[in-house]
Amino acid sequence: MPLINYISSRTDISLKSIQNTVELLNEDCTIPFISRYRKEKTGNLDEVEVGKIVQLKEQFEIIEKRKTTILKALEEQACLTSELKNKINKTYDLTVLEDIYLPYKKKRKTKAETARKNGLEPLAKMIMGQRVNDLEFTASKYINDSVDTDEKVLEGARHIIAEWVNERTDVRNNIRHQLERYAAILTKVVKTKKDDEAAQKFKDYFDWEENLNRIPSHRLLAILRAEKEGFIRVKIEIDDERTLQKIETRIISSQNECAYQIELAIADSYKRLLLPSLTNEAVSIAKDKADESAITVFAKNLQQLLLGAPLGEKRILAIDPGFRSGCKVVCLNEQGDLLHNENIYPHAPQHQSTKAIEKISSLVELHKIEAIAIGNGTASRETEQLIKRIPFKNNVEIFVISEAGASIYSASKIARDEFPTYDVTVRGAISIGRRLADPLAELVKIDAKSIGVGQYQHDVEQSKLNKSLDTVVEHCVNKVGVNINTASTSLLSYVSGIGPKLAEKIVNYRNENGAFINRTAIKKVPRLGGKAFEQSAGFLRIKNGDNPLDDSAVHPERYALIKQMAKDSGSKIIDLIGNTAALKQLKLQQYVTDSFGLPTLQDIVKELEKPGLDPREKAKSFSFNEHIKTIEDIRTGMILPGIINNITNFGCFVDIGVKESGLVHVSNLSNTFVKDVNEHVSLNQHVQVKVLEVDVKRKRIQLSMNYNNS
Repeated sequence: MPLINYISSRTDISLKSIQNTVELLNEDCTIPFISRYRKEKTGNLDEVEVGKIVQLKEQFEIIEKRKTTILKALEEQACLTSELKNKINKTYDLTVLEDIYLPYKKKRKTKAETARKNGLEPLAKMIMGQRVNDLEFTASKYINDSVDTDEKVLEGARHIIAEWVNERTDVRNNIRHQLERYAAILTKVVKTKKDDEAAQKFKDYFDWEENLNRIPSHRLLAILRAEKEGFIRVKIEIDDERTLQKIETRIISSQNECAYQIELAIADSYKRLLLPSLTNEAVSIAKDKADESAITVFAKNLQQLLLGAPLGEKRILAIDPGFRSGCKVVCLNEQGDLLHNENIYPHAPQHQSTKAIEKISSLVELHKIEAIAIGNGTASRETEQLIKRIPFKNNVEIFVISEAGASIYSASKIARDEFPTYDVTVRGAISIGRRLADPLAELVKIDAKSIGVGQYQHDVEQSKLNKSLDTVVEHCVNKVGVNINTASTSLLSYVSGIGPKLAEKIVNYRNENGAFINRTAIKKVPRLGGKAFEQSAGFLRIKNGDNPLDDSAVHPERYALIKQMAKDSGSKIIDLIGNTAALKQLKLQQYVTDSFGLPTLQDIVKELEKPGLDPREKAKSFSFNEHIKTIEDIRTGMILPGIINNITNFGCFVDIGVKESGLVHVSNLSNTFVKDVNEHVSLNQHVQVKVLEVDVKRKRIQLSMNYNNS
């Protein structure tokens, strides 16, 4: 089966679209570029559909690579028949492929191999033929120095039969079916670890039983983590008697002495070979599904976080709050450059609140501050209340910003390169301020797993997680577009066609030669060739440059077309930009060619109407309940304002202004059935919640967003 047919059989995408997309991928085109600028060639596929083709293409290549390895191994063993080769070539399922290869796979020293060396394979074949009537007499003929009794001879023959049973695809598939439909996962606490403090978060799973095919992803991942940490033991169970009976029915066709020996061999094969292997496989499949679910949740959360509302180019005073060590204060200009930094000590033990207020007031006045960003860590609420007491002369908005990952950034090489002369406290405060101005530009500098919006992110397959998160970051960066004259190396590295090394060369060139005045000038960057320019140009923005189109998502390859459009409408390009009336009068059909059609033309008109428009909303300030500072202040029945700071399959977590986030379980989200939590809430959404339960000892808060109906 060729690649195109393989993908087609697993999607609803047309063959032509698949073929053209694969061609573009083979030309090293990126997903954002293909979905945005090659719509006619792909049949208007979006990023999700192109991404699916990429995923299936990779799967196909993995299967083909495994086939090559297996065929080579079989050739070396001189057991590759034309029939076997044809069977392997026609297989496009890795599990089936491994089952085909299993009988030929080189094994470690096994009981069956020992029995073969003792000359017992002919006897095993006779028993499997089920035609021997005097088995004791027949077995006695195989007695030798290594197997000196009838029973040892029969035992050896059974080991060979057990291996044959294990290698039968029909038997393995039958057990797989039983596991898929009926397997239960059971847990038991390790008694010596039962009272460990670290084990208490897994207390719910000390004695648990559930169908493996119904267990939610978060629960399976929690159970597997508890097992890995040694707090519980996990077992997978099916109806052994029923399964064994099904195997026996397939293999045993007589009622003589051979049938009894085969029955014993089947039981041995089932317990020693089949069940351990296939239960591990079943858990692995369930784990893969749980990983996929958790990664999907993480990806959705990350996308919402990265596309969070930016305040924009404002002068910001940022505060990283603290008690004993004081609050680190930094002032940033519109571009996020550091203007000033110092410490204030308004809280215990220094209690210099008056001095701190005077200092903040003077800094706001001196640096013409338009907004204040306060980290949400230790002393955040106290610092927020202090700032709100200050009577600023001009309107200054106050925001509380998540610090998740800020400490990771402040100690990173990226931060050291950006601010080599400042310590981690200054870098952390700068990061808080820049997150307010532009969450995307700042958060790309931090490992996504450290941002705090995942669900068991350290338990899932890390390569799959990293790949998924990189795809999300790439999507967000290219969706928003990047100002090439202000973007960091980190941000530029996610632009279509660029990558880390080229991003570094762009920044170095910019530092040495000044700002880029047009997109064409980008080609002067060393090692930035035609392909990189083609892939990246449409996603790079140049503000106040030579060409107004350079601050839009219109690709340079379409500039001539727009020039023609302007000429046909009797105006200049600059007059066409933002002129909705003139753009609506354009007869797009007359510009359709073999290279581009209506989808591209409609995108161009949409972009010309509002060039460079940021697809994100604008940041809004928010205030917690001023009387709630710690979990001890919370009472059942309270209605509190909060911000959703994490979303999982089982609900969402809400920051209500204390150290511990509260959980709104999926059952308390809505008065209707909730299939997907993300369809009901979004990250950073401002909400009102009702306190259902407070467990101060376990530091757990149960909340509801459905309290009007309760």
